[in-house]
Amino acid sequence: MEQDQDRAQAKKKGFKQKTKTPMPMQDPEVRIENFSSVELGYDESMAFEESNRCIQCKDPFCVPYCPVEIDIRSMMDAVNEKDYEKAYQIICKDNLFPAITGRVCPQESQCEMVCIRGKKGEPVGIGFLEKFLADWARERGIRPKAEVLPPNGKKIAIIGSGPAGMSAAADLIRLGYAVTIYEALHRAGGVLIYGIPEFRLPKHIVDFEIENLRSLGVEIVLNTLVGRTITMDELIEEHDAIFIGTGAGLPYFMNIPGEQLSGVYSANEYLTRANLMNARSFPEAPTPIHQAKRVAVVGGGNVAMDAARVAKRLGADEVDVVYRRTKKEMPARADEISHAEEEHINFLFLHAPVAIHGNEDGWIDEVELIQMELGEPDDSGRRRPVVIPGSNFRKKYDILVMAIGQGPNPLLARLTPYLKTTKWGQLVIDPDRLKIELDGKQPDEQSAAPDIPILCAGGDIIGSQAGPGGTVIAAMGHGKIAARTIHEELEKREPKQPSAE
Repeated sequence: MEQDQDRAQAKKKGFKQKTKTPMPMQDPEVRIENFSSVELGYDESMAFEESNRCIQCKDPFCVPYCPVEIDIRSMMDAVNEKDYEKAYQIICKDNLFPAITGRVCPQESQCEMVCIRGKKGEPVGIGFLEKFLADWARERGIRPKAEVLPPNGKKIAIIGSGPAGMSAAADLIRLGYAVTIYEALHRAGGVLIYGIPEFRLPKHIVDFEIENLRSLGVEIVLNTLVGRTITMDELIEEHDAIFIGTGAGLPYFMNIPGEQLSGVYSANEYLTRANLMNARSFPEAPTPIHQAKRVAVVGGGNVAMDAARVAKRLGADEVDVVYRRTKKEMPARADEISHAEEEHINFLFLHAPVAIHGNEDGWIDEVELIQMELGEPDDSGRRRPVVIPGSNFRKKYDILVMAIGQGPNPLLARLTPYLKTTKWGQLVIDPDRLKIELDGKQPDEQSAAPDIPILCAGGDIIGSQAGPGGTVIAAMGHGKIAARTIHEELEKREPKQPSAE
């Protein structure tokens, strides 16, 4: 009775609280000297306080806006009851990786965007609470209580261990399928490991979440490049369905003079060296990275923010983010831009590089920049940047990082000619069910041969064909849709028989 009164009092206070319970953070002057988490996380009292801001909508808008379909209302109710394990298990029913999504999911443009509390103040901190629950459970050794159906004799191959592949594997293993993930690198996790910096997503947390997959029975085969180590045809021969989630590892450049100079990196290479190869620890780690004092990062997305903030932590005195539009048009999350500003990252808005000039040793020396102004909106709805003639100037830099996007690695499609691709190299899929379209080899509905598996794809390998992409949570949503498609189709088929030796 007394506990009910305490909750009622806390709820009354929560309804009046218009802003989120503040997230404790490392001081900017301290964190630029380390790679530890910027966000320190809620404690139990903070989580309870924030949960009381939820008004428990009868028909909550937040749930359908979650790509992985978490029952947010029930999660909030459990936190409000201080039953943190129950709240954690509610999340894990639909999302086996809450410590990841709680840190890198753009909740502000999804579940929190439609929160009723956001109409007169700030929305409920759904992401903060998800992160708290995942950390609370991990610190106590609590893992998801996932129900796994008995084996059904059918085998699934998943190519790529990034967020799309992990999500598909999590759903399929629980439906009774034998699931094997094939990963080209020596460590599982894809972009979660090689792309997102440690201060945003600690790697031991990714490892813990991947171990949840293994504990359910998912097999992960590392150092296996599908198309080279093993072919698609070989996988097709042995599996009833295949999911391709190989991401977008081919960096884009601007094709301006001087891009071949030493000291010019793609963001992909720069972050991979710092994260997966641990170059930030050089000379203790074997893979070096240039210890630059003046760094330019070209781009305005989250990857550009990551590269700029990594450069600061690697000892750069001056880091400029060069972006051809204004802050208003930047696609990066507002929090990431704000954190970068706190860490003394400079922003050269309405600027773009037009040439890179080197020294006699073949290293970058200066970047030639040009100023822009905004013209009429383009196809994306953003105002088009227009060059201001004669505004060229040069600025000295030690390295330049190109963070203007990347596309799918063409290797798999090139070596598997029946995989249909767009002009950008993405696999062509049915946007509703994520089935891959094949060049002339797609069986029709009436004569679907059992020896041709179901082929699906998701994540950056399909781009925006199934809606806005480019985020971890979008890729995880693709994995769930593809798993559902595979399950629906394989329920109609007999398990594939092993090939004769």
